This record gives sequence, structure tokens and C-alpha cells, in this order.
Amino acid sequence: MEKNIWLDGVMGVVVGDALGCPVQFMSREKIANRPQGPVTGMESYGTYNMPEGTWTDDSSMTLATLSSIIDKGEANPVDIMTQFLKWEFEGEYTPFGEAFDEGNTCSTAIYRFRKVPDIKTCGCTGERSNGNGSLMRIMPACLYYYDKQQKTGISNEEVIKGIHTIGGLTHNHIRSLICCGIYFFMVKNIVDGCKKNKNPELGALLQAGIDEGLKMYGKNIENLTELAYMNRLFHLYEFKDTPAEKIRTTGYVIDTIEAAVWCLITSDSFRECLLKAVNLGDDTDTVGAIAGGLAGLYYGYKEIPDEWLSVIQRREWIEELCNKGRNVICNRGSE
Repeated sequence: MEKNIWLDGVMGVVVGDALGCPVQFMSREKIANRPQGPVTGMESYGTYNMPEGTWTDDSSMTLATLSSIIDKGEANPVDIMTQFLKWEFEGEYTPFGEAFDEGNTCSTAIYRFRKVPDIKTCGCTGERSNGNGSLMRIMPACLYYYDKQQKTGISNEEVIKGIHTIGGLTHNHIRSLICCGIYFFMVKNIVDGCKKNKNPELGALLQAGIDEGLKMYGKNIENLTELAYMNRLFHLYEFKDTPAEKIRTTGYVIDTIEAAVWCLITSDSFRECLLKAVNLGDDTDTVGAIAGGLAGLYYGYKEIPDEWLSVIQRREWIEELCNKGRNVICNRGSE
């Protein structure tokens, strides 16, 4: 039976998010020096005083996007924003019926859309709006456009236009958009690489994705200044040797994508990658979610530790949603 990349990728996001939730905003030094030591598995209480397996806004917005794609059979930006409104104001797509841990840029965009429902004006465009709130939720859009490209042959340019539209609903500065685009190319190359080879090397797949993204974005000279911000990702064989103290885990989108990739290329299992991500400290849930999505695609759902999956809040609902996503895509492709 063919792998369910929706289950692999989306559950990877959710598990990484939940693993990092209890220690969010704690420095790596504070995490390491706790009485119980570094994170070794799912924990309860912590930053938000929540039970173990609780996920945050990262997963809520990811699941809202996935639900919209299932309902509409496409990545419909107006409906995705409508689902974000339901999350914000009605507690949909949350573990316990109430939204929490929302970033300022996402909040601003949602309130703008509520006031004036225009997808062209709701996203924030300022340079200081380059947080990681679009990257953290882009996985379903990446999987949707990957599948669409496989079945219809649409160009990379068309795909990236769609990814930019979905990412730009909240974070509409070109830097954040490019990060979402690079993430898509990493998703694409991981899924393709795992289909073609039995044991592909993860670093090589990530490098191929980054290279494909750089080639496409580099066609436009206006992008070169922005691409320079992520130059540490250009050569992963060198970046792999970067010491942990030089990996930043703030909410800045460049720091986050670097940290996630670094965790992926310096680990050998889903478990090791995710524990490394959350023990870096600071924005632990989002680094965990972004690394977790790619790790899930590479290692597969079966490699997510059972003891982590068993405590994920609303696990059955999430997995049902992932399976519906797969069926919708498959059914559309066979029409």
C-alpha cells in the first residue's frame, strides 16, 4: 500500500508542535538545567499548563488549511481564511475549544480579513512581519500542490504562485514567501526521493530541494537580496558542521527554517530530530512543527514513537482528517 504522505507530513507537524509546547519560550540553557533535564518525550503542564500531547496554533492553522482543502477540493485562499476565523473566534481546530499561542502577524491578518474580507490586503507586508507563522502552517498547501503537479504537470512557477498566495494570507513579505517556497521544494524532493529510492540520504534530498528553489527564485534578480538572508542553507554539507550555539531559534522565519533543517541533517531518526529541535529552546513548538513535517515525510508515520502518538490530543480526528485528505486527492486524480 502506498504511503499516506498526508498522514506522514501533517502528523509530523502536530507531534513536533506538541513536543515543543510545554517548553516554549524557555532558553536551551534553562531546558538543559531543569530538575528533569532536557526534553526526552511528551510532557504535561509547562508554559501553557496543558496536558501532554497538546498542540498549539501551528497545528490549528495547519489543520484548518487541511480541512479547507478537503472541503473545497482545492487550496482556496478565501475559504482558508474563513477557517482561520473559525479557529480564532469559535475555537475550531483546537485541542480544547479555545485558540491560544497566536502570533501578532497572524492575528493582525485575521482581524483585517474579518473587517474587510479581501485576501489581497489581509496579509502583512512589512519587513518586521517575517515571523514563522506562515511557514508553520504551509504543509497541507505543499502536499496539495505537489499532488496537483504530479497529476496535471503544472509548472513550478504556477505551484509557487499558489504557495505564495496561501502563505501571504498572513505573512506577505517576499522573505516569508520565499521560505514557504523553499519548504515546498524540500517537501517535493523528499517525497519524490523516497518513492524512487529505498534509502535515500535525507541531506541530499533537502539539498536538492533547496537547489531547485534557488534556481527558480534566482531567475528574478529582485529576489537575490532576499535569498542572501538564507545563505547558510546553500551548502548543507558545510552547514551540518555548524555548532548548536550558532543555531538560533527565535520566531524569525530565517532562524526557524535554518534550525529545522539543521536538526534534520544532524540526526538519524524522527525521535532524534524532534528532541534536538525542542531542546534548542525558545520557539520550540514551531521549530518542532516545521522539522517534524519534513521528518515525518522522510521517516514515515510508522517511525513516530508510539508513546508520543498515543497522547496526542484529538488524535483520531486528526488522523481521520489526514485520511480524508488522501482520499479526496486520490479521487480527484482518478476522475
